[in-house]
Amino acid sequence: MSIEISVIAPFYNEEENVMEFCQRTLAIMNSMQLRFELLLVDDGSKDNTLLVIEKLAATHENIRFISFTRNFGHQLALFAGISAAQGQHLILMDGDLQDPPELIPKLYHQLQKGYDVVYAKRNSRSGESALKKTTANLFYRILNRITRFSIPVDTGDFRIFNRQVADELMKMQDHSKFLRGQMAWLGFRESAMSFDREKRKNGTTGFSYSRMFRFAFDGITGFSDFPLKFASYSGIVVSLLSFVLIIYVLVAKYLLGQTITGWASLMVTILFLGGIQLLSIGIIGEYISRINDKVRNRQLYVVKKTNTTPTSLQ
Repeated sequence: MSIEISVIAPFYNEEENVMEFCQRTLAIMNSMQLRFELLLVDDGSKDNTLLVIEKLAATHENIRFISFTRNFGHQLALFAGISAAQGQHLILMDGDLQDPPELIPKLYHQLQKGYDVVYAKRNSRSGESALKKTTANLFYRILNRITRFSIPVDTGDFRIFNRQVADELMKMQDHSKFLRGQMAWLGFRESAMSFDREKRKNGTTGFSYSRMFRFAFDGITGFSDFPLKFASYSGIVVSLLSFVLIIYVLVAKYLLGQTITGWASLMVTILFLGGIQLLSIGIIGEYISRINDKVRNRQLYVVKKTNTTPTSLQ
């Protein structure tokens, strides 16, 4: 008998949340009376997260786990879960209890209406700073403007999708994962379900602002060539301004008899040009870095311990 639903959740230093997450999720899944598996991915935690997961897996036959040798990142942890999942339908959610397991039945029933993907859209985000909310909103709206397809705004990775979507996702071997963008790129039929995101139950988030910036940049460079075009357009604009300035200097010198002087203006011009050049080189470097990751062809992650079928992992 095949597994109907695979629930996938990544954990990084979440020993205080693992037990409650599993208790609530198991209760919900058992109430649905469907064959399921709960797949927990330990993303190289430094606390006792793995120990708690192993104890739970030893007492619940529905719990399976994957543990990385180190922290490979939230998106790769989700991808590892997708690769190992056996369910006909897969659910992605965070293990910090901000995504309520009680929403799973509604997501599943919505999917049964003929959709391929049903994602949870956040009405509110409790416990998060105004800066984080503002930057997140700004990022998704900018990303939608510079990509050729629509990525749902105000959403995370909390969603359910069918086996066909999962199979297509596993063909995408990008090292810099941005799963919500990849699902939108696939073009399957999607639907949204609104919910109020709860604040973190215990502990502190491992998703710092630097990681958020890296994540945002991965999303932009992975699905848009706008930064490269921006570098090109900036070069054209600066070249035109420089040409106009040269004409102005020549006219002032030979027709008006004036000499353009000013150390401040000279330094501003040099710093401006230097800034544009460094910005352009940096943008190009980011895209070259993605190519370099692909060419090296290293595995996406390394599994230290698991109770899943070895052949199901990448």
